[in-house]
Amino acid sequence: MFNRILVAIDGSSGSLKALDKAIEFQQLTEAEIFLLCVYKHHSLFEASLSIGRPPSMDIPDKVLSEYAKDVVKHAKELAKSHGATKIRGFVKAGRPSKVIVKFAQDKEADLIVVGTRGTHSDKDGILLGSVSHRVASQAKCPVLVV
Repeated sequence: MFNRILVAIDGSSGSLKALDKAIEFQQLTEAEIFLLCVYKHHSLFEASLSIGRPPSMDIPDKVLSEYAKDVVKHAKELAKSHGATKIRGFVKAGRPSKVIVKFAQDKEADLIVVGTRGTHSDKDGILLGSVSHRVASQAKCPVLVV
């Protein structure tokens, strides 16, 4: 059925629900779970628009990268506490939907599991968050939106 399940996580309750569903699938199929947290790279142009300029221009990316690593670590610990095995965590920079779809192709994922809304979603918006909508429409493998 499934050999590799990609779970897009961002620390939101929606992404943790997606992780729970992936764990259920893993218990049925013994698939490997890939946890992926994508942070948006901040360009020099974006940094130049800020009120205070940091002494080092890589600081925003460094902070976001560290946060993403913490999100992955927490999700991995949570998954293990719920009985999951064969879990690998990854952190990438870029536009989340594009990175998720490309990562799934590169790792030959059989299934992508995403939450309906992430950390930057408008609660009064459309039914799906923009990332889950783009992933569902662009992925080459099945996508489960939780």
